[in-house]
Amino acid sequence: MTEPTVRLVNVSKSFGEVKSLENINFEVYPGEVVGLLGDNGAGKSTLIKIITGYHQPDPGGEIYFHGKKVDHLTVPKARQLGVETVYQEKALADDQSVWRNIFMGRELANRFGFLDIRKMRSVTQQMMTEHMGFTSKAVNPDTPVRTMSGGERQGIAITRALHFEAELIILDEPTMALSLSETRKVLDFIANIPKAGKAGIFIDHNIFHVYPVVDRIVVLDRGRIAGEFLKASVTLEELIDRLYLVARTGKLGAAQGGVA
Repeated sequence: MTEPTVRLVNVSKSFGEVKSLENINFEVYPGEVVGLLGDNGAGKSTLIKIITGYHQPDPGGEIYFHGKKVDHLTVPKARQLGVETVYQEKALADDQSVWRNIFMGRELANRFGFLDIRKMRSVTQQMMTEHMGFTSKAVNPDTPVRTMSGGERQGIAITRALHFEAELIILDEPTMALSLSETRKVLDFIANIPKAGKAGIFIDHNIFHVYPVVDRIVVLDRGRIAGEFLKASVTLEELIDRLYLVARTGKLGAAQGGVA
């Protein structure tokens, strides 16, 4: 069986006397997108900050990437392991062009050691045409990002992660404050993650955004996993009912084909 891209084993995180996470067992496999749901304070942000190396888990918790245990995970080490995070609308430098945003921090150089601007523009144009759906000549690699819509910006951020062969793409509420049409564009981009054989974690409060594009759903409540199940085993209506149970009781309830 394929090893998970990332696996957490008995991971807890305390801040003083506050227990933000408690005994979390969580994994994401290549070719799947996991929806991570939970109210404010459920522990979603803390969990993601542990996976990205921003926080260290409490003693006893273990983190594995592709089956290998990683001790003292840091942000640079997580990035080397292929972890990329796409945040809300703040993922790009608005005053810079598309190609500069794509290659920011990973600029291509020619054999003389100078920036290969022509190649970076060419690669960006190919990405815009083949992966981002930009066919109008009005939008090109030199277009400033500030002139683009929120959905287009998120598409650039997700495509950038895929281009640089990210193994795990974390999407932190990428549809917040977007219109319905722009949200649809972002969800289409997210749907391409498993097609590329990569793993994804989609965090959002809006179940109507999460449900269509994920393969598995994990629900956090007050620092613990309240339940998880395959999307194929639960309808959207059943999921809404179970999330209501979480709000009332802290338990998800039984789910066929999953773990409650």
